[in-house]
Amino acid sequence: MNAAPRSRARRRRDTEHRLAHDVDLWVASASPDGAPYLVPLSFDWDGAALLLATPAHSPTGQNLAATRTVRLGLGHTRDVTVIDGEVEVLDLDTLPPEQGDRFARRTGFDPRESATPYRWFRVRPRRIQAWREVEELAGRDLMRGGRWLV
Repeated sequence: MNAAPRSRARRRRDTEHRLAHDVDLWVASASPDGAPYLVPLSFDWDGAALLLATPAHSPTGQNLAATRTVRLGLGHTRDVTVIDGEVEVLDLDTLPPEQGDRFARRTGFDPRESATPYRWFRVRPRRIQAWREVEELAGRDLMRGGRWLV
């Protein structure tokens, strides 16, 4: 039997905890002609946006730069957070060094040291959903239009 559904306020706290403490997530993007692509990437969360890094010429890098939209997935299928966001593309040298340093400390990877050309991708959440099992499908929207609902 499944546990009682969490309140939306509790789901927001759980989501913010996951954003602050998880290191990896799933990145779903699509090419301009609609070809889907899914990869795991590391991220940093500053309280307002997620920072990702991936090779500029990879399918994900090209998709994010072309469409400027992304769907991110945190957690596992029985405790998931789904984030739809707008993407800002940044060359490695345009990000303030302290933000790149924070990303490197958190993820254990510094794309600025790679011989492969990387870019930063800053994702500003527009919609966030969180649920565990079917009992939490109702009320799963925690953010819409970039604003928390709870």
